[in-house]
Amino acid sequence: MTKNLLTTSSQPMRNRLAASRLATAVRASTNAIDLAADVGLIPGSRRLALRGVGAAVCGSLLGASAVDAFAADTSGVAPTAASASRAPLKVVATFSILADMVREVGGSAVSVSTLVGANADAHVFEPTPSDVRRVAAADLVVANGLRYEGWIERLIAASGYRGKVLIASRGITPRRVPGGADPHAWQSLAHAQQYVENIRAALSDAAPGESALIGVRAAAYSARLAGLDAAARSRFGAIPADRRRVITSHDAFGYFGDAYGIAFIAPRGWTTGSEPSAETVAAIIRQARAERASALLVENISDPRLVERIGREAGLNVGGTLYSDALSPPGTLADTYLRMVAHNIDTLVAAMAPVARPPTTGTNRP
Repeated sequence: MTKNLLTTSSQPMRNRLAASRLATAVRASTNAIDLAADVGLIPGSRRLALRGVGAAVCGSLLGASAVDAFAADTSGVAPTAASASRAPLKVVATFSILADMVREVGGSAVSVSTLVGANADAHVFEPTPSDVRRVAAADLVVANGLRYEGWIERLIAASGYRGKVLIASRGITPRRVPGGADPHAWQSLAHAQQYVENIRAALSDAAPGESALIGVRAAAYSARLAGLDAAARSRFGAIPADRRRVITSHDAFGYFGDAYGIAFIAPRGWTTGSEPSAETVAAIIRQARAERASALLVENISDPRLVERIGREAGLNVGGTLYSDALSPPGTLADTYLRMVAHNIDTLVAAMAPVARPPTTGTNRP
């Protein structure tokens, strides 16, 4: 009688077999979803979200052994025998949020370095000679695009890099702001799933031997993004619309606001590279008063003094810190993209929640 290899083989072999089965199932699910979208049976806009759901269902049906083989949270895919002997791809990401996405999708197939690190501002970044050397040695460079990294073309030219540059925002229709496109597309969890798909395709092209596991990781990661998006819609939907008005440091949350019906008021435009005029600040204060902004929040990459001044004039206290263009340092509360967005959701919900009124005199209380 033929024995079940998943119960009789060594643990490494069981991991590889479980991961292989899950990868095959996810590929079949993805192909079916793509075909349904191509022939019009499902809306094309739902393609990425349904891929993530398909991956999660496959993992559930195949059981814990399959999920454990690549880690349900996509953080611990065991390398295959082939990948264990292959050097990981050297990927340079322009800023910390992109670097985290690449690590989530690539796992052990990639070695990622970041040009603009935690709590740093890519708008005003100036590359150093060590950055030039890192780009020169890269196998792949990942940038946001949409004018976000105004320095990236000069850096690539100075390094002599001739490899592929992935524009992670490719395929996204950007918001229009004064001066052109708003580059902060990662602030939409739906757009983040497009980032993940673009990263998956680029890494799979660069490391075809790892494409199956890269695909599994990407699908599982997209499922987590879709789940967080659904939770955010539910939580913000419970807050009255007239409470969803927030003051922040610069115009980085437009995509987030569009997704969840939040009006963000900011003294600076989409870039932090210039200071607002006195007239602009005065107009923001008048707007905050007129529209009864419910929350005042600072950003991790910005000097809080301007927002604090606006708060004093508008009668608002700082309600917390939002993470806009960079993660927090490793081991802290917003050190991954998912943790960053979850923190921002929690902070906004707490800041915008209606203030509970004290009970009237004579109310019976236990």
